[in-house]
Amino acid sequence: MKDLFKDILDVQDVEGVVFFSLDGKLVFSEFISILPEKIEHIDWLSFFHSLDTIREVELVFENSRFYVRRTGTGYILVVMGKSALIEMVRLNCNVLLPAFEAAKKKPKGLGRIFKKT
Repeated sequence: MKDLFKDILDVQDVEGVVFFSLDGKLVFSEFISILPEKIEHIDWLSFFHSLDTIREVELVFENSRFYVRRTGTGYILVVMGKSALIEMVRLNCNVLLPAFEAAKKKPKGLGRIFKKT
């Protein structure tokens, strides 16, 4: 999964990328800087439910910004500094969407063996 997010992490002033499943479970996290201690203790499921109909959002704070993008299988959270180019982050997230949609469509369990005819 690290390879998927490499281009996002290469954008200047991006501090890290976190991927959560649709039920708010932490699936992947990679930070260039030190991982914020409290990021794992946030109730992400409630936060994502509050963004129910929103496809993407940028949150701006005093010293950092968050970009959240909903995919078919979860949520991408990009932690950035003030000078990160949001256009590049958004573009790289858009490029990743087909990979997440393909993962969503893969059959699981016995469905991968037996096919409907």
